[in-house]
Amino acid sequence: MFRTSDFFILLAVAVSFAVSGFSYFNGLETQGLFTAIWVPSILTFGIYFKLVALASKEK
Repeated sequence: MFRTSDFFILLAVAVSFAVSGFSYFNGLETQGLFTAIWVPSILTFGIYFKLVALASKEK
């Protein structure tokens, strides 16, 4: 069910979330908020690529 690409997408999300939390709570609020915006973007791209792979597999 989980492929290697799924693992890397979730790893990128976790790293982005950790960096944003670290930045925000260490006085870099703007940088932390900017990095936090990456989390849903990365998840959205991951879902898109997963759907494209599933659609191409069905053809």
